[in-house]
Amino acid sequence: MARETFDVVIMGGGNAGIGVTGPVRRAGQSVAMIEASDLGGTCPNRGCTPKKVQVAAGQALHDIERAEAHHIAVGRPRLDWAALIDREKDMIKDIPANLTRAMTRREVEVIKGFGTFVSSNTIRVGDRLLEGRHIVIATGSRPRPLPIPGAEHMITSDDMLRDRVLPTSMIFVGGGVIALEFGHVYARAGAAVTILEALPQLLPTMDADAVAQLRAESERLGIKINTGVDVRRIEAAGGQLRVIFTHDGVEHAAVADRVVNGAGRVANIDGLDLAAGGVEHANGRIAIDQYLRSRSNPLVYVCGDAVPISPQLSPIATYEGDIVGRNIVAGAKHRPDYAGMATSVYTVPALAAVGITETTAWQTGATIDVHVNDMRDWFSARSYAETVAWSKVIVDRVSDCILGAHFVGHGSQELINIFGLAIKFSITASQLRDNVYAYPTFSADIKHMLGRA
Repeated sequence: MARETFDVVIMGGGNAGIGVTGPVRRAGQSVAMIEASDLGGTCPNRGCTPKKVQVAAGQALHDIERAEAHHIAVGRPRLDWAALIDREKDMIKDIPANLTRAMTRREVEVIKGFGTFVSSNTIRVGDRLLEGRHIVIATGSRPRPLPIPGAEHMITSDDMLRDRVLPTSMIFVGGGVIALEFGHVYARAGAAVTILEALPQLLPTMDADAVAQLRAESERLGIKINTGVDVRRIEAAGGQLRVIFTHDGVEHAAVADRVVNGAGRVANIDGLDLAAGGVEHANGRIAIDQYLRSRSNPLVYVCGDAVPISPQLSPIATYEGDIVGRNIVAGAKHRPDYAGMATSVYTVPALAAVGITETTAWQTGATIDVHVNDMRDWFSARSYAETVAWSKVIVDRVSDCILGAHFVGHGSQELINIFGLAIKFSITASQLRDNVYAYPTFSADIKHMLGRA
């Protein structure tokens, strides 16, 4: 079998892999990209982009719910679920073809299939051997497998995004982003939703007080939430599914039409034969250096959801791909800087965060001011009849720099980016307070969030 030689061989055609192609192709380097499914990967085809179509419908239902507060009389809304799924699919249907054309313009050779290492710099895909001066692992993520008897009965978020039948009831095993985002949409659409989480807190990496606000709002919608549970098994139950779990040593059972794996995602690196490539890894995590290179094989770079130190988010994947591309061109000298990168949980209303949590801030030993506000009685929140409007901003008392910001409601998914800029560029709390914002906007409340009346 003859070897084909490229400057760069990219395993994965999602946001991270595509991000690599810009710098290396501008430098004139030859590129092969291996992708088994649609170009674009999870986010545009099976994740954030189609999901936001459902979230937008949930937002519309939320607005209808609040219509009475604005003295608008409306009837009970009826959601055509099948038509909503069709709309979602129609909106994303051209993405793979558009990305294919983009790769063609960049003169990237896209190869359909699964790639596996056969040596430190050679990948086998089908009946081809691709040798690269550099190899990039950008293979994305997959649903986290759960070692529960009966786990084969569970569906994933991929299945939910193409299911044209709205179930009357559903259970999420795991209380992460998937469970909360989809749970809010399904609950507003009329389904009975239950979330079962093994840990004491939903969204365990996020600020506990912010999560408590989101949990209260979720329960207001009728979502049943159980934390600190141990799911023992899933079994068929007369056309439905039964989940057996224990809580505080007592066994319980919950029955629903669908049971969803809501336990998050893990790096999709099984089957790459990393050992053959000399790529050190353990427990599903590739060992990398500060330049996103494999510690054991400097010819190999990693970006996107396969990176073990960064959140599995689409813009971060693109950012890391660009860094990897620049390091391939200029040598390993660019390091990712994750400071100021905001994240949102697209519930309705949303939870958004940037920087560190209050718990982490105290653990660092810094002298901090913590500004917490329930803003439901503020004029801006009352104008829109917000059901939850809450903020927490953590400020270093010595430097006056923002260490973290956490919001629920109050336009949080947009407002959080201002605080992300503040963290990244060391804009102080005083400077944020002193800025003049358009009024009346949620942003105009920033000075009040930071303690100035």
